[in-house]
Amino acid sequence: MIDNLIKRVEIIVTGIVHGVFFRASTRDYAIKLNLVGTVRNLRDGTVEIIAEGKEENLFSLIGYAKRGPPSAKVYNVDVKWKEPEGKLNGFKLIY
Repeated sequence: MIDNLIKRVEIIVTGIVHGVFFRASTRDYAIKLNLVGTVRNLRDGTVEIIAEGKEENLFSLIGYAKRGPPSAKVYNVDVKWKEPEGKLNGFKLIY
């Protein structure tokens, strides 16, 4: 059973987000927020973040995605709210 307070967000980040520690810093930030999910580079040069957790923490993650680590340059963040699946464990960086 999935907790009613748990939400899911799928985020696509566009900009200079490869080779600037975007994935690693996003994972570290998500772990601090007690979120579960994944972050990975996509072939088109974007970064995909899938996360589940408390809504307020997901909003914090979205805010982080909009700025990223110091060496990143974020141009756009596309956010889609979905129904949580409850199948994620930990927060993983996918290669």
